Amino acid sequence: MLNLLKKFERLLIQILMIMMAFVLLLATIDLGWAIFKDITESPYLVIDIDQLLELFGLFMLVIIGIELLETIMKTYLAQGIAHYEVVLSVAIIAIARKVIILDIKETSSISLLGIAAIIIALTVGFFFMKKAAARPPAPDQSEGQDNASSPNKAVQKTQVDTDFPDA
Repeated sequence: MLNLLKKFERLLIQILMIMMAFVLLLATIDLGWAIFKDITESPYLVIDIDQLLELFGLFMLVIIGIELLETIMKTYLAQGIAHYEVVLSVAIIAIARKVIILDIKETSSISLLGIAAIIIALTVGFFFMKKAAARPPAPDQSEGQDNASSPNKAVQKTQVDTDFPDA
C-alpha cells in the first residue's frame, strides 16, 4: 500500500512540474510581450519608472517560478535533500521581489518594519542552516581517549570555527 502511495505521489509531482513549466512558459511570453509593448509605444525605447517596476515584478515572478520548479524537482524527486533549505531560498527570493517592486510612497512604515523583520529572520535562519550543515559530525567518544586534548583536534576545532559557509 505504501509503495502505491509513493507512486501516486511521484505521479502528482510530475503533473505539477508539467503544469508549472506551462505556467512559466506563459509568464515568460507575457513578460516578453510587456517589454515589446513598452518599448514600441511612444516615446519609443523609453520606459518610465512605473513600467520599469512592472517589468521587474514580472521578471522576478518568472524567476520565483523557476525556483519553485527547481524546488519541486530537487526536493520531491531527489532523495536526501533538506526541504527547509530550498524553502528558505525561495522565501528569500520572494521577499526580494517584494522589496524590488515596493512603492515606498504608498507603503506604511509598519509594513516596512514587517518586511525588514522578515528579511532579518530569513537571513539569520539561512545563515544558521548553512553553518549547521558545514559543521562536522560529533566525534566518536567510544574509544575511551580524550579527543579534546589531542593537538589534531584543536587544529580541527580552530579550522571549523573560522570557516564560513557559502551563502
